Amino acid sequence: MTIRILPAIGDPDAARAVSSLLHQLPDAEPAPTVGDSAALLHALAGAAAQGAGAAAASAPPAAGQPSAVEALPEVVLVHERIGPTPALELIREVALRFPAVGVVLITTDAGPALFSAAMDAGARGIVGMPLGYDELAARVQAAAQWSAGVRVHLGGSPEAAPGPAGTLVTVTGAKGGVGTTVTAVQLALAARAAGRSVALVDLDLQSGDVASYLDVQFRRSVVDLAGIEDISVRVLQDAVHDHHTGLGLLLAPEEGERGEEVDDRAARQIIGALRSRYEVVLVDCGSQMQSANAAAVELADLALLVTTPDVVAVRAAKRQVRLWDRLQIRKAEDTTTVVNRLTRNTEIQPPLVAKATGTQVARTHVPAAFKELQPCVDAGRMQDLDNRSTVKQALCALAGELGLVDSPSVRQGRGSHRARPTLTGRKRKAITPGAAPGSGGVPGQASGSASGAGPGPGTRFGVRRGSAAAAGPGPFDPSGPYEEG
Repeated sequence: MTIRILPAIGDPDAARAVSSLLHQLPDAEPAPTVGDSAALLHALAGAAAQGAGAAAASAPPAAGQPSAVEALPEVVLVHERIGPTPALELIREVALRFPAVGVVLITTDAGPALFSAAMDAGARGIVGMPLGYDELAARVQAAAQWSAGVRVHLGGSPEAAPGPAGTLVTVTGAKGGVGTTVTAVQLALAARAAGRSVALVDLDLQSGDVASYLDVQFRRSVVDLAGIEDISVRVLQDAVHDHHTGLGLLLAPEEGERGEEVDDRAARQIIGALRSRYEVVLVDCGSQMQSANAAAVELADLALLVTTPDVVAVRAAKRQVRLWDRLQIRKAEDTTTVVNRLTRNTEIQPPLVAKATGTQVARTHVPAAFKELQPCVDAGRMQDLDNRSTVKQALCALAGELGLVDSPSVRQGRGSHRARPTLTGRKRKAITPGAAPGSGGVPGQASGSASGAGPGPGTRFGVRRGSAAAAGPGPFDPSGPYEEG
């Protein structure tokens, strides 16, 4: 979201310094500096009139709805030496006439008395001279967020809000080794491939492996943000690693004992800062609950719980859900369970997982195909996983089911795997014109089997799957699980 800034500065030296810093702010659109109070009020009135005229030309606003606010800048910077109207009186007039504009006062005296007077006049913040990048960025961002919130209530577009609006998704493992990090990484890559800005956060603070899975060596970590009271844009940029895939990575510390420095307050502040900068924030919470990842699960728009279809993992998932409920972190019905490494012969099927945990189970299940993952896991380059991989295709379908991917080519549910390669990696055979209805697209089935002539040599899977397809739905039917060859 672009933040429009209008500086009102009478001192030429201060105007040059402010202009130089404003052009360094990300997503900032500074307007030319005005030199006096009259020019500032004239510019604001002109913008309001222009916005009102545009709104009237398109669609008359409802009674009492100030549609002109959309054309006004989000932030106005007022220098203490502005004239002829004194700075505090000018702030008061701007606040009364243009209530959707956040005003920030620039002054050499940032003492308590002036701060109180500026707040009484209607300012949203004070920046001390000489100017610093971090302080200016923080005050501008805070004033812009406040302005966006006011505009929503005044009838402006909610899409204009630059504040925390990103979707927060947490991925938690029922226990260690169930595929939590692989799931988080592939969901983040899928969302990024769909054109969204994505941050991937590793809050498995003692044993996080996101850096290992993406072949990253970076000296900054989430711990570097823990002791900062006001996370500015520059500080966030220094801590987040820009991966070549387009992901923003906030990694776990190399020294696991330092994870204790990240408490729930720090986690909330860090996540809030990330949500204001990225459309999707994916958090790998690991399998051990601490105050930091518990706060992330509590704040999450979507909380995923990854489990495998075995007794030990399902029991661990049930314990995790009960823990969240006891600590009032999240209710079971607000949690989505993802079943990983599912095969056709698994005794514990997704309906049983849903019944045991009391959670919703995602319609998309991830097949057991470690042979596809092993080369990328060993090389530490999960971003290089083949697009034909059944695991990657399943997780892309899961991203579509969760709303992280808007592409119409990604169909929700497990039926989306009908048009994909088989779980065994075999190529699909051509179907003869005499194939029985319902037998089309059966993986690993020879054309002779499809036409009723019997399976060809070496088609052991074709015999069993072909007969099942002739009698009803194929092995990829939503009512039946996957099978690994």
